[in-house]
Amino acid sequence: MSDMQIVEGDHVRGNPGADITIIEYGDFQCPYCSRAYPTLAELQRRHGERIALVFRHLPLGMHPFAEGAAEAAEAAGAQGKFWEMHDKLFDYQAQMSPGQLPLVAQELGLDRTRFDEELATRKHRERIRAQAEEGKAAGASGTPSFFINGERYHGDSDRESLTAAVEKYL
Repeated sequence: MSDMQIVEGDHVRGNPGADITIIEYGDFQCPYCSRAYPTLAELQRRHGERIALVFRHLPLGMHPFAEGAAEAAEAAGAQGKFWEMHDKLFDYQAQMSPGQLPLVAQELGLDRTRFDEELATRKHRERIRAQAEEGKAAGASGTPSFFINGERYHGDSDRESLTAAVEKYL
């Protein structure tokens, strides 16, 4: 997995054959990931089909809710709503807690029984752990860690830095 390409099972927003693929190793409780989120959305709006976004999990131990949020995103993804849950988790990051997850699932129109059961049984835990391990092996030590067209991006997650880095590839 060190080549940082889109692989089967990835959550891809946009065209998988895009000119630019941005793979993010992120944590739903990380303030820097939250800060990068609107910039990535804006870049994708501006450049359309030329950019594909991939989100992979790297929940950090210092964020007690990160793993549960990742599991919620995967449970939503199992029902075809990964990106919708991804967006809500970042939109509501400041207020988000485990107790909010069922409400968000309801808001997204998910099958609540299935969603609740997948969280209770931690069905997606191994996938999240595997992604985190792959990320760490590739050099993703913190969040967000970005790989743009396979190259590790070492800049800041603020709007100017991230925009400049992506536009360099265009």
